Amino acid sequence: MSMGFAHRPRRPVQAGLRRFSRHRFAVVGLLVLLAMTVAALFAPWISPFDPDRIDVAQRYILPLSADHILGTDDLGRDVLSRLLSASRVSLLIGVSAMLMTLIVGFLVGAFAGYCGGWIDAILMRLTDMLLCFPNIFLLLFVAVFVPPSRVSLAALIGLTSWMEIARISHGQIRSLKQRDFLEAARLAGASNVRIIMRQILPNSMTPMLVAAALNTANAILLESYVSFLGYGIQPPQASWGNMLTYAQSEFAIDPWLAVFPGAAIALAVTSLNFIGDGLRDMLDVRLKSR
Repeated sequence: MSMGFAHRPRRPVQAGLRRFSRHRFAVVGLLVLLAMTVAALFAPWISPFDPDRIDVAQRYILPLSADHILGTDDLGRDVLSRLLSASRVSLLIGVSAMLMTLIVGFLVGAFAGYCGGWIDAILMRLTDMLLCFPNIFLLLFVAVFVPPSRVSLAALIGLTSWMEIARISHGQIRSLKQRDFLEAARLAGASNVRIIMRQILPNSMTPMLVAAALNTANAILLESYVSFLGYGIQPPQASWGNMLTYAQSEFAIDPWLAVFPGAAIALAVTSLNFIGDGLRDMLDVRLKSR
């Protein structure tokens, strides 16, 4: 009997993992994203050349050459080395911006939904007002006044993309607000902050995890947009977005310079969207009995 009881708590986790594994695209997306992450983390050790090394004698070498698998750019820099270096930058900005988006969005939505009254009205009207503007316009407007760097770009993306997370967390908190376990915590003397962080947050993680995967994809796209337009990561440091910027003038002659960073963006964003779909299936309470 003790053995049967010991296994019981693990069944929801096993069932969730089984549902995730049935989502083949999510599994493939997870494997692709893991491979890209490992390549980015170990980029300084696996890059065949210094990504910033200029060699004008090696300009425009075609892909699949003996020394340069993905060819070289207009300054003779190895495209594979720069792509790996750019992966570190773009993925780091994407993950950092996603974490800031989740933190800011959850706190705004949670305090609005939990406190109610005029606090709810002010915070949610501010959220609705900011939602009227596309993220890219807000980001470009603020980026004009802030010196570009990895830290500033991640912060700007996070601080201009939290509104949808706030709406999600607001709805979750309003549905949880009147539950018995929250009333018990209030009667026990727990503060509002403690109730939000210790009771509400763990019980609203399902949509937040799905939103995390989707917001990482959105952050990577926003970084690419801003860098492509010249307000993001500055040379000689590479990112997927600024690699596309410098490839656009050469596209008619040397299209591979744009194909490889474009393919990296597409792979990362598509993989994250599939992972988000898989997480939704994995955590959906309506599927727990399957």
